[in-house]
Amino acid sequence: MTIRSRRETITFKHPFHIRGVERELPAGAYEVVTDEEMIEGLSFASYRRVATMITVPSEGVRGATELLSIGSVDLADAQAADASAAT
Repeated sequence: MTIRSRRETITFKHPFHIRGVERELPAGAYEVVTDEEMIEGLSFASYRRVATMITVPSEGVRGATELLSIGSVDLADAQAADASAAT
């Protein structure tokens, strides 16, 4: 099984919530890692998402971060809510 990871930086303009994370996260740039596995047996390369994780500031330890597993739909919902929030 072949696994690949994609990294991207996503910026939130407002404090936000993501389902599965018990606290409000501050506005700012966040690294998101998406792991995908190759679908075997096809005549072309195709991948399916198997994990989505976000790096967030750690609670209680200044300057530390933690990598949390989140749902890709929950991330998209948080981005949509951020985009529609009043500035």
